[in-house]
Amino acid sequence: MRPLGPLTLAVLFAAAPLGAQPQPPEVQPSVDSAISLGRVFSEVAARALPAVVTLYVEVSRRADPMLFDAPGFWGAPPEEPQRRHGSGSGVLLREDGVIVTNHHVVEGATRIQVHLRDGRVFSGRVLGSDPAADLAVVKIDAHGLPTAGFGDSDAAQVGEFVLAIGAPFGLEATVTHGVISATGRGGLGMNEVEDYLQTDASINPGNSGGALVNLRGEVLGINTLVVGRGQGIGFAVSSRLVQQVVRQVLASGRVTRGWTGLDTQDITPDLSAFGPPGSGALVSVVVPRSPAATAGLHPADVVIAVDGRPVHGRNDVRRLMATRAPGERVVVATLRGGQPRDVTVITALRPGESAPPNAPPPAPPAEPGPTGFGITIEALPPAYAARLGLSTQGGVIIMAVQRGGAADRAGLRPGDVIVEADRQPANDTDAVVAAARDGQAVFLVRRGATQQYVGLAIGNTR
Repeated sequence: MRPLGPLTLAVLFAAAPLGAQPQPPEVQPSVDSAISLGRVFSEVAARALPAVVTLYVEVSRRADPMLFDAPGFWGAPPEEPQRRHGSGSGVLLREDGVIVTNHHVVEGATRIQVHLRDGRVFSGRVLGSDPAADLAVVKIDAHGLPTAGFGDSDAAQVGEFVLAIGAPFGLEATVTHGVISATGRGGLGMNEVEDYLQTDASINPGNSGGALVNLRGEVLGINTLVVGRGQGIGFAVSSRLVQQVVRQVLASGRVTRGWTGLDTQDITPDLSAFGPPGSGALVSVVVPRSPAATAGLHPADVVIAVDGRPVHGRNDVRRLMATRAPGERVVVATLRGGQPRDVTVITALRPGESAPPNAPPPAPPAEPGPTGFGITIEALPPAYAARLGLSTQGGVIIMAVQRGGAADRAGLRPGDVIVEADRQPANDTDAVVAAARDGQAVFLVRRGATQQYVGLAIGNTR
């Protein structure tokens, strides 16, 4: 018998035992690949950041008489509405200053300041809002602004890299990264209309209204909420739903959704007579004389697709119908007794709902008053000036403040004295009016024994 050579021994020892699975080749990590991916993130962030803005919002509400809040400049007496301040994010969609954000960011806002990436500050106004989907459209008066484009949220893949951009806790232009954890999320009970992309990219208060972008720099969703009791569980409203809301707001100033008179429920194991769980949505309600009834849908039908998109449960039907405006045709694929059947439903206005107007609400009128800042002023009486230790030759006293005007928002009150206007002595009312002529001014204001500079602006810039 011939002895085994070294080559034969090597082959024997290398051979896998009987029944063993071949092992995949070991993958060596590539530093170059990691660096390349990092560069992609940087490039995407550089493209998307200029189109993401920060919103600083002021909301007034009646305070608890037992509490005294002193926000902003000097505060206000407890019997007056108190100001609350918050911040959020938004995404520029048009060069003329159309911004999409969350409804909860601007809800009840009496003042909105929009900070751009380049440092400019604009005053914003709400064109329209959709509380059901937690979306709103804000407008600033500007031109030539950087914008972001939408990607197809329906084509987003679980595991796909994404960046979340916004201003968490007021930290402007913050970028975090992660992956898409799930698509088509709903049934969370947070909003009436829910069509979310779930992500593990870090999302915190202040990110609301910011952009969730893919590696092409396209906006797949608008960041809206995070599960506070968990980590890495954030949600963004799908770009498909966002675009539908923005289109309607720009066309009419509000959102009107198509009504079908149809309601469904999930197929559970107890209802397996209608099909396997997850195989569709069971029709439970068809309102008489509704679009669904007219199309021939019946309770016990099983909806398996809407306009060719598969349906696995009730939430799929709700989110696919949520983007339909009144008067749209929707092809609903169903099973009745196991037999396939397609019906066409023409959506309608909800009973009692009126058709939207043809144009968005107009811009608010200019603030009244001699300065445009919403204040009435008079020359300071010499005796009052002497008591304040001021020159008897100058000073202007504020006699009235328009609620909601620029002066009111800055915290000015009747009885305040304007000592300087744009670093020049405010010797008379003409000096104050002249300083305000360009729509902005800095006043040195005396109240009692305190004195402080106050900046005011009318319209779009500060």
